[in-house]
Amino acid sequence: MTTPLWTLEEIATVTGGRIGAGVVPASGASIDTRTLAPGDLYFAIRGDVHDGHDFVPAALEKGASAAVVSDEKAAAFKDSGRLVVVPDVLEAMRRLGRAARARSQAKIVAITGSVGKTGTKEALRLALARQGATHASVASYNNHWGVPLTLARMPRESEFGVFEIGMNHAEEILPLTAMVRPHVAVVTTIEPVHIEFFRSIWGIADAKGEIFSGLEPGGTAVLNRDNPYFERLRAHALASPAGRILTFGETEGADIRAERIVVKPDLSVVEARVFGQPLTYRIGMPGRHIALNSLSVLAAAHALGADLALTALAFSDLKPPVGRGERTMLSLRDGEALLIDESYNANPASMRAALANLGAVELARHGRRIAVLGDMKELGEEGPALHEGLVEAVEAGRVDRLYAAGALMGHLVEKLPKAKVIAHAPSSTELVEAVCADLRPGDAVMVKGSLSMKMALVVKALKERYGAGQTSQALKG
Repeated sequence: MTTPLWTLEEIATVTGGRIGAGVVPASGASIDTRTLAPGDLYFAIRGDVHDGHDFVPAALEKGASAAVVSDEKAAAFKDSGRLVVVPDVLEAMRRLGRAARARSQAKIVAITGSVGKTGTKEALRLALARQGATHASVASYNNHWGVPLTLARMPRESEFGVFEIGMNHAEEILPLTAMVRPHVAVVTTIEPVHIEFFRSIWGIADAKGEIFSGLEPGGTAVLNRDNPYFERLRAHALASPAGRILTFGETEGADIRAERIVVKPDLSVVEARVFGQPLTYRIGMPGRHIALNSLSVLAAAHALGADLALTALAFSDLKPPVGRGERTMLSLRDGEALLIDESYNANPASMRAALANLGAVELARHGRRIAVLGDMKELGEEGPALHEGLVEAVEAGRVDRLYAAGALMGHLVEKLPKAKVIAHAPSSTELVEAVCADLRPGDAVMVKGSLSMKMALVVKALKERYGAGQTSQALKG
């Protein structure tokens, strides 16, 4: 008989909760009734918008093993059954997460950085899963509830664990890395993301450097040798329990160094030198930033004791997730167009990378490169200048037609030739019809902006009007 993820005794002991009638062992953990599976332990977390207690009946109806509710709300569910009553629901989930980490024999890696956290996490998940039972964060579950939830879901038999850790402010990573206690900690890069919450980008580097404080004694810090803030991060690593530091990048002297990166329309090829030994591999996604982040995956895999050859081979099967570079062919009346969905989020570094990928697309005859861009948020006083600074990236990306949404994008629009800017509107909603009507066979359209700009509405409209075809390779000339 398979041992459950959490037994009744464990749930009671770890959470300190009162176990009600009908509660059964849990096979999973959830905070969202939309994705809850039968057997999940449902935590009624109170969020910024919704209180999870409002969805307790739905969770129980869907087959939750139990609903974890607070003392103050428990009376409302006295007739519901299958309750675990605790003083604080979020703290109960944190306790379960810590208990999962304490009982685990898995080798753990934690990843942070201004850009590339989720992509790097997914690449590590893919590579390690071929070498042992691997548990990893879902989507971008990297905050104060996402990290403990991911820990609480970690199966006993996991051999590897891959965790993404994010932050908007200083000292947010400290409690999360202390909970994860990684054997390896990776910082992908430092960029002016969430800069409005910091006095300078140096503050962002310091906040990301917090991840090393949670390292297990003798663990490994993995750093980007190319980044201007390398020495700052190295100082944090040296002050931590880390036993060694591994570096990656294109800079001479990096432990894992890219000697040549070839970006093709639908893939990338990397010629690297790994601890002095040559290694060439293919990645199933285009982009220099993807190729550079793959070097950090190799470094982390090596530090975890995984096979580097198998890790490199896995990169060929790497595909972009929805909203992060997913490519879809759209069926028009007289042909097809390529949709590149980068709508999940945006910052200056990821925007430049997305524009470079658009520029690398091999267009069909008479095809045009169309960029639909929304404001990049949380840039503070530097926002206008950072938007203006995209001019060179737009030109280098060979953008033929630009649609812009948001006030900050106005600073970019003002610097571009009028003929290139087709429309500028306050919101993405106001661009939908114009973009849909403009599309022609052979075009490539890329959509990107911060999450709050709701650029995914443009993607959704294009797919609905022209059919969500198969995820595709780039158009060929």
